[in-house]
Amino acid sequence: MLRVLQHQPIRYILNGIAATCVSYSVLYACLHLAHVPSAGIANFVAAVIGITVSFFGNRHFVFPGSRELVWQQLTRFWLLYAVLALMQGTVMFLWSDLAGLDYRAGFLLGTFLQMVCSYYGGKHWVFKQ
Repeated sequence: MLRVLQHQPIRYILNGIAATCVSYSVLYACLHLAHVPSAGIANFVAAVIGITVSFFGNRHFVFPGSRELVWQQLTRFWLLYAVLALMQGTVMFLWSDLAGLDYRAGFLLGTFLQMVCSYYGGKHWVFKQ
């Protein structure tokens, strides 16, 4: 198992799964424990926490060894995720709204593109490896 963790893309996938689990757990806690009345607000809170967890996982587990200040990387990371959210929204708009294709396939396509761009953006721009 430890040999598998030597591969950066595997660590990236594991970090993404962990961050998604945290995000969903926060969403659930907001709705069912804290009784936040809006799923949209609860999801926003969950997304911010999930993305932050993803950042620290990427910094220390996926792309370790950086000597750059955390705030510089965090700024680039949030900017990257903002661009990726716009990209995914654009893909969904073009795929489903303009082309009239199934939104589920558009979601999968957008998510795949976001995952690939996030990996390479993190590696080469945010954490500069």
